[in-house]
Amino acid sequence: MRIRFVLFLSIIFLLQSCGSKRKIVNKKNPGVVIIEPEPVELPSVNQKEIVKKLEKRNPNLNKYTLAYIKKYAPIAVKEMHEYKIPASITLAQGILESGKGRSELALKSNNHFGIKCHTGWEGERVYHDDDEKGECFRKYLYPETSYNDHSLFLTRRKRYAFLFDYNIKDYKKWAYGLRKAGYATDKKYPVKLLKLIKDYHLYEFDKIKKGKYTKEIKKLNDGETFTKPIVIEKKSSNIHEVKKGETLYSISRKYGISVQLLKKINNLSSNTIAIGQQLIIKR
Repeated sequence: MRIRFVLFLSIIFLLQSCGSKRKIVNKKNPGVVIIEPEPVELPSVNQKEIVKKLEKRNPNLNKYTLAYIKKYAPIAVKEMHEYKIPASITLAQGILESGKGRSELALKSNNHFGIKCHTGWEGERVYHDDDEKGECFRKYLYPETSYNDHSLFLTRRKRYAFLFDYNIKDYKKWAYGLRKAGYATDKKYPVKLLKLIKDYHLYEFDKIKKGKYTKEIKKLNDGETFTKPIVIEKKSSNIHEVKKGETLYSISRKYGISVQLLKKINNLSSNTIAIGQQLIIKR
């Protein structure tokens, strides 16, 4: 009898622990693939110096938030220069919505802004319990693509259009404007953003000038700048499965495509390939 009782309690505990966790399940869209270019190297935006001063002034500031700023501030600045969204706002949203980069969605899917699939999303996706059970979220290869997609999300939807009439340094208007446009259901969303911006001096990143920063990006990357993701339909004629003895060079010769382009459209950082690996050979 005692064994049955212990077994019963164990089952109840197991069910409760399973139900309390938000699960993410990976699922692929077999129809298309989004080719994400390898991120370019970005110059400093004085993020390390800013963080160092913050740590001296207030040792109680969250270490994960500070680490997030050091890592992602340059991306937020790049997006600001390209899309006219304050870097402070983008960075504060990233910190808040990704749980300082530590949420399951950010860690497993590089989705830092909780962007759901919505109509028209053709890339890979994950299913995650949020407002409703098993909601569809976008999955990215790089966090940089997540940041870029967040910028596109705001610039391509009419309900956010009025935000771009605000001064790019007026982060307070932007914070309340996002709530007004229906970006978040949380009534305290603007207050949370503004607290992050003020506590961590994120407004300093809104001051970075475009001209010099763009030149530095080109200098670091041999004259190249950030390229946009490419959507490719997955058709059998577009795919080559690697066979024994094949190399990137032999495959490039077979299809009349350069090794460099093969690597780019397949996000390969080296010439190493494996038997059975599927390579996209047409754009």
